[in-house]
Amino acid sequence: RVMSAPVLVLNQNSKRESGRKVQLGNVAAAKTIADVIRTCLGPRSMLKMLMDPMGGIVMTNDGNAILREITVQHPAAKSMIEISRTQDEEVGDGTTSVIILAGEMMTAAEQFLEQNMHPTVIIGAYRKALDDMQEILGEMSVEVDVNKKSEMRKIVKSAIGTKFINKWADLACDMAIKAVSTVVLENASTGRREIDIKRYAKVEKVPGGILEDSEVLDGVMINKDVTHPAMKRKIENPRILLLDCSLEYQKGESQTDMELSNETDFEKILQMEEEYIKKVTRDIIAFKPDLVFTEKGISDLAQYYLSKANITAIRRLRKSDNNRIARACGATVCSRTEEIREEDIGTEAGLFEVRKFGEEYFTFITKCKNPKACTILLRGASKDVLMEVERNLQDAMQVTRNVMINPQLLPGGGAVEMAVAQKMKALSKSMMGVEQWPYRAVADALEIIPRTLIQNCGASTIRTITALRAKHADAGNETWGVNGESGQIADMNVLDVWEPLSVKLQTYKTAMETAMLLLRIDDIVSGTKK
Repeated sequence: RVMSAPVLVLNQNSKRESGRKVQLGNVAAAKTIADVIRTCLGPRSMLKMLMDPMGGIVMTNDGNAILREITVQHPAAKSMIEISRTQDEEVGDGTTSVIILAGEMMTAAEQFLEQNMHPTVIIGAYRKALDDMQEILGEMSVEVDVNKKSEMRKIVKSAIGTKFINKWADLACDMAIKAVSTVVLENASTGRREIDIKRYAKVEKVPGGILEDSEVLDGVMINKDVTHPAMKRKIENPRILLLDCSLEYQKGESQTDMELSNETDFEKILQMEEEYIKKVTRDIIAFKPDLVFTEKGISDLAQYYLSKANITAIRRLRKSDNNRIARACGATVCSRTEEIREEDIGTEAGLFEVRKFGEEYFTFITKCKNPKACTILLRGASKDVLMEVERNLQDAMQVTRNVMINPQLLPGGGAVEMAVAQKMKALSKSMMGVEQWPYRAVADALEIIPRTLIQNCGASTIRTITALRAKHADAGNETWGVNGESGQIADMNVLDVWEPLSVKLQTYKTAMETAMLLLRIDDIVSGTKK
């Protein structure tokens, strides 16, 4: 028999790992990422300080913000980072817990892989566990009254209790609740609530002043000044006109050349330009607005005509700002001056003024009657502080939004995890076959949340977890969890630490599904270019 030459299927320089080695490697990667984030859970959490290649500094304990800045090589670690991003986009909170849970679920699977249990079996058990978890959460949740300010404040407070701003918790809660309730749009036809925080609750950070100066404006603020010094800087009950066309002479769309034969022609052209601007401004002045905003430029001549008619003009707005002003004062953005109608003009703002903070001028449009958009003005000592406060506020607003859309609550502080774990352990006793072991492992893995909370306050972990387990073993103690400040066990009803159901569900789903996904991998081929 002639020995055949070896067949080369894979590229020469591609690495291939397969089987057990990959699975354990993925577990290790997931563990590592979880360990980075672990100290960021709970009110006693630590901040991480990251430096990006540009030399910018980020200080935060928001799981997602940290992972966004870290660059990792391992593919499994990359998917871990993705999940905190998903969590942030879907519900905006729980970015830290989701990583810790996913990491712990992977770790739980490790022993079974080492005992040569097939990943499919483990995944089957995990899937069953996930279904049961969601069911138990649904049973445990409590309805909440969204219109009660005190109720809402409790929830938001527990969401930001773990963050940098918890020192100013009351201020922050009120700001978040006010901002979110401002931008709620009740869709009359479908009855759904549409809450678009990203677009209509803008956070403007102005360094200087103290954090206590921060506020939610009943209107909008933009970092702009008036275009012409003679224009008014303060107008009460202004009539506001929003444009997205430029008040300059239109240059040709494509490249145009003009050839002039006599010098009088040149004057004609200038005259035409002037006529055009006159016409445009005449269209505007006919409606007697006090304020004109446009997304494009305003030529000097147009400024002159407008200021002569006592109209304040502000140019080169961002489109998003323009939309925000439109929602705040009830105006419609017009794209051509010929087509302005009376109802396009916004009359619901109570005050326009330009104020100066530090070196910059800011335009305020406030005292709106029924603003559907608002600006949150943050003041603080330095840029880093402001960045962190903004991230925290975003979380607070997301939580408020979640509760408004789905007003179901669960106890926080690891109480849920303990209760779910207890119930799942009871369920696993009635299961047959090998699946019950991974199923139980999931239940045990859930305890990582209370355990981490205890570790972060430096209390004795084993003693406290045992006490908590014992508490949950008796019926009716489902709301007992860890007091994140002191590391003692406490009743969450008394402590008032709550979490929205939607956040918890998303956390569990994302964590479990990621673990299942990563356990499914048994081969990594990395083709490297020379």
